[in-house]
Amino acid sequence: MAGKTKKRCVMCGREETPSNHVVQVYDELTICEDCINFIDSQRDAEANLRNKTKKKSEKAGKSIPTPKEIKAFLDQYVIGQDEAKKYLSVAVFNHYKRINQQVADDDVDIEKSNIILVGPTGTGKTLLAKSIARLLDVPFTIVDATVLTEAGYVGEDIESLLTRLLQTCDYDVERAERGIVFIDEIDKIARKSDNPSITRDVSGEGVQQGLLKLLEGSTVLVPPNGGRKHPEQKMIAVNTKNILFICGGAFDGIERKIASRLNTHMVGYGHDEKARKQQRENLMRYVLPQDLKSFGLIPEIIGRLPILTSLDPLDRTALRRILTEPKNAITRQYSKLLELDGKTLEFTEDALDMIVDKAIEYKLGARGLRSIVETVMVDIMYEAPSSEDKTVTVDAAYIASQLDKAHFDLAKN
Repeated sequence: MAGKTKKRCVMCGREETPSNHVVQVYDELTICEDCINFIDSQRDAEANLRNKTKKKSEKAGKSIPTPKEIKAFLDQYVIGQDEAKKYLSVAVFNHYKRINQQVADDDVDIEKSNIILVGPTGTGKTLLAKSIARLLDVPFTIVDATVLTEAGYVGEDIESLLTRLLQTCDYDVERAERGIVFIDEIDKIARKSDNPSITRDVSGEGVQQGLLKLLEGSTVLVPPNGGRKHPEQKMIAVNTKNILFICGGAFDGIERKIASRLNTHMVGYGHDEKARKQQRENLMRYVLPQDLKSFGLIPEIIGRLPILTSLDPLDRTALRRILTEPKNAITRQYSKLLELDGKTLEFTEDALDMIVDKAIEYKLGARGLRSIVETVMVDIMYEAPSSEDKTVTVDAAYIASQLDKAHFDLAKN
């Protein structure tokens, strides 16, 4: 009796073996598992190539907004700070124009320009960076510099900045390498003292030294889950050459160093006291790199943050506009919340003025506007959903009563 004929693959011609099963697709169409796996791999490779080509064409087709368009967009979310907006708009425009440039025939190598924002807390440093990332549709992350330490010490390693950036774009390395990293509280890693010490400054100068390679642009091996607690995990190589770093800090006390440099303390009669007071109140606008150095930043890191701009303290007019004009203004947010319940919320003009006056009186700044409005609106948000009234009006008398009930006078300095 003749033996059973073995099936043969029509692609490679090999007969069926125990390690390579031949599948009968149709009557006379038989393909071995090795060829099926080869077909699958080729299909996946072509699909990936098509996706990459599509992404590149979309990227090339998307134009970069001009500096004026960037500033106009920022104006919708951040009130005032025109000088800082101009610096940011130009820096971001030049940065992404540099990334998208074609390979040139000349020898000109355009380097990126990282930014450092100096200004009091609550003036809009973080909001400016967030708004720019929203406009450009690029990966964006905020990292608090206060948690960073040198490798091997308790705290987060320098590479965790890039881990956070990778997480925001689902570990798409190509997208992450075009993103924006905002390092908040950069002033908190200033060198603690010029005096020699037997202890290491692991969260100050040591962190500044570690940031140098990231800011300048180099290939960094990043742990996907952060930290060095899992040495077996596979590292991800990220090139920081095209990542824009924006640093922000309040630099509390730097005004004294600026005043010392400017020698604003004048002796004698005949000087314009009003002009001197104005100069003292706006000292931050005169900040220079040497002031950052005297504050405690090392020269190497200052050199890698070439664009230095300051944010002005918020006056009464700016606070009044912040309360109502931006798209994410706190009064608009509460109006939207009540609108979802079918209610209309109205703030009288004297109520808005009182909120601003209290924010200035309690020295709470822009963030204080939200604190005051949240305190005032608690009872309304509790009663309104079950009330039959369609309109809710907030006046100055109601605000005063709510703040008294919340003992807000204790916040006054």
